[in-house]
Amino acid sequence: MRRPFVAGNWKMNLLLGQARELMAGLREGLPAPLPIEVAVCPSFVNLMPMNKEVASVPVVLGAQNMAAAERGAYTGETSAEMLNDANCKYVILGHSERRHTIGKGEDDAEINAKVLAALAAEITPILCVGETLEQRDAGETEAVLTGQLAGGLANVTAEQAAGLVIAYEPVWAIGTGRVATPEQAQSAHQHIRGELTSLYGTEAAEAIRIQYGGSVKPDNAEALMVNPDVDGALVGGASLVAADFLGIITATIQAKGL
Repeated sequence: MRRPFVAGNWKMNLLLGQARELMAGLREGLPAPLPIEVAVCPSFVNLMPMNKEVASVPVVLGAQNMAAAERGAYTGETSAEMLNDANCKYVILGHSERRHTIGKGEDDAEINAKVLAALAAEITPILCVGETLEQRDAGETEAVLTGQLAGGLANVTAEQAAGLVIAYEPVWAIGTGRVATPEQAQSAHQHIRGELTSLYGTEAAEAIRIQYGGSVKPDNAEALMVNPDVDGALVGGASLVAADFLGIITATIQAKGL
């Protein structure tokens, strides 16, 4: 079985003291041994302090974005080399907020350049894909997912792909309180797995973990996680409260029978 993976995307939240309080709550509440993988993805300014915090917690560190360039005159950007320096294992790429609401919006080609740069630096991308409400209502969900996967994973080999993480995050469920039904989530994840099979073959596709992201909370997590192609969650707001994040982790463990 693929090892379930729950990651907390803190977005632009938590001052350093608050982040440390949250980590203290996780330190106290996480089961030992922890049968699933858990990551936290702080803001860039908190990566180094959180690197020290995760040393005493069974949690790994991820970043919320990165530049494709190695170094140079890119004011405000952060490179893969810098993320390695902070001991980041993961980086979120192609999040719906990056695609649709922040700055000019990132297209598949830009996201793909970041994916390739992360892989070259031995950082695992969490590649986000998902449709808008308009696209879902128009019956375009599967076509959108197929296009984003093909674009975001261009020139990624089957060997590289086997270690990837894909996050399905329907844009209409991000921060809205709406959540895909378990059936909608499984359908999208199953389609993603099928597309990965077409791209890389069954063995690689079966190894790739696919998270669900979109208003995941303790009270809906288990119903989502019991689906066979849902391998965990990319959690936004609920990852900012230790009790809520722990509730999602516990629900995932229970749903997977671990």
